[in-house]
Amino acid sequence: MVKRIAVIDNNKLKDMEKKKHIQSLCPVNRKGDECMYFDGPKLLIDEALCIGCGICVNAAPEAIKVINLPEALEKDPIHRYGENQFALYNLPIPVFGKVTGVLGVNGIGKSTAIKILAGVLKPNLGNIGMEADIRDIISYFKGSEAQLYFEKVRKGEIRTAYKPQHVDMIPKQFSGKVRELLEKVDEKKQLKGIAEKFELNKILEREVRHISGGELQRVAIAATFLKKANLYIFDEITSYLDIKQRIKVAGHIRELADEHTAVIVIEHDLIALDYMADMINIMYGSKGVFGVVSQLRPTKNAINTFLEGYLKEENVRFRDYKIKFQVRKPFGAVETATLVSWPDMEKKLGDFTLRAEAGEINTYEKVGVLGENGIGKTSFVRILSGEMRPDGKELDMKVKVSYKPQYLESGSDELVMVVLKDAVSKYETELIRPLEIKPLLLKKIKELSGGELQRVAIALCLSRDADLLLLDEPSAYLDVEQRLNVSKVISNVVEQRKISALVVDHDLLFLDYLSDRLLVFEGEPAVKGIAKGPFQMEQGMNSLLKHLDITMRRDEASSRPRINKLESVKDREQKGKGKYYYA
Repeated sequence: MVKRIAVIDNNKLKDMEKKKHIQSLCPVNRKGDECMYFDGPKLLIDEALCIGCGICVNAAPEAIKVINLPEALEKDPIHRYGENQFALYNLPIPVFGKVTGVLGVNGIGKSTAIKILAGVLKPNLGNIGMEADIRDIISYFKGSEAQLYFEKVRKGEIRTAYKPQHVDMIPKQFSGKVRELLEKVDEKKQLKGIAEKFELNKILEREVRHISGGELQRVAIAATFLKKANLYIFDEITSYLDIKQRIKVAGHIRELADEHTAVIVIEHDLIALDYMADMINIMYGSKGVFGVVSQLRPTKNAINTFLEGYLKEENVRFRDYKIKFQVRKPFGAVETATLVSWPDMEKKLGDFTLRAEAGEINTYEKVGVLGENGIGKTSFVRILSGEMRPDGKELDMKVKVSYKPQYLESGSDELVMVVLKDAVSKYETELIRPLEIKPLLLKKIKELSGGELQRVAIALCLSRDADLLLLDEPSAYLDVEQRLNVSKVISNVVEQRKISALVVDHDLLFLDYLSDRLLVFEGEPAVKGIAKGPFQMEQGMNSLLKHLDITMRRDEASSRPRINKLESVKDREQKGKGKYYYA
């Protein structure tokens, strides 16, 4: 017998007449049984009676999902939010002495799983309206490593420190100075050392509401480190952080794990996750419908399996295509025409000075932009967009420019379909489908999540008539599949329309996947920034990675870039040759 899960979002299905019409279409109902029924104003589906015909789904595809569950799922869910609502199967289990990663797309239940482990959410084992007793949970996981973990929970031997995903909520929950916030949670009495470790000394006396997103992220991570715990859980550490900060934080998290301490990390930056995790649980399923936590795998194997889209041991294909990285041809200049160029220029912004060395962007190419936060990348892009002028000169680009800013306006009452009317009419195949915009068309801009707003902003930028696309941090809020998908979409637009793109981002894997050349920013954050290049990829990456003191190689199975462990044989060998970027 096929097991199915049905999910109905009644918030997207408010018209009672439409609900009754959909109910009337159900062949099981027409036969006389109550497969689709009403509970007050809510339309619900009896999953035991559902035959999976898909008629109701076709009638309301944005509101109704009916999915056949994988045959391997024999148990009931560890948690279900309600009748015809999201279900989670299994949990990632902490391993003492190890950093365990959790890898999966958005809407698949990663945060739900972590909240259960952190004690923030009580699971119901599929019994809606009830909370499972700890003994029931132990019985549920009988014979697995999870049983041993929950035995420790029952004995009070597990103490958890949890860094939530949305650090932008902190100023709404705490008013006061950064020092006061950290002193409040400092159970280890290590505030001085932790503040130094995460470079927070300069902001300790600032009000929490006045610090940047990157500073908030580091404060939240520091607060988690200051708690006495033997299970540390970090839900997305790289948001708002630049590449230097990501590597540094990842290294500190690795140091947390010891024989008495377990660490779990959810992360979409594959390079950072690869660098800090020893083992990984892949999560798969159907967005907003159900999520399944797979068995633990070594990090290298897990990431390659995720890119492959097929879980061999479970015999489950969770994506119908592989994500492939192309090994680049030997580096060298390519004969091409110059699209735009800029001279040596400078811009004073208060105490900060931005200087750009003369450079150019060629036709039909994608230029990635890398550098620390606060070093002038966004200001440089705004100069190219025409929003800002360099000191003492007028910059005439002589091309049409389309600009997606770093920070997105989210307060509008306009519908997505109105904002994207050109994209909907002209670029259904090129933008709307691959960016999964269709389910968002009837939503107001102010109702969108961070990831949804980002995809809409990217679609808007790419839909304009332009010779040069300027995108500032397009990977923010997106999961790993969406990031690589956006990279493909940008590449296709550049190739098909024979235009160019300049893309600022902190995800090295995203830029490696996308870029033909690199513009590298050097200098001192908040003091001075110097834009150099664009360089060929090897030269640009070598320059950046040398500054970070890390080396990268290509994975032999997937060709994805990986960071070498510091002082490993490969790390020393590549540094000796001056080849910091995959030799």
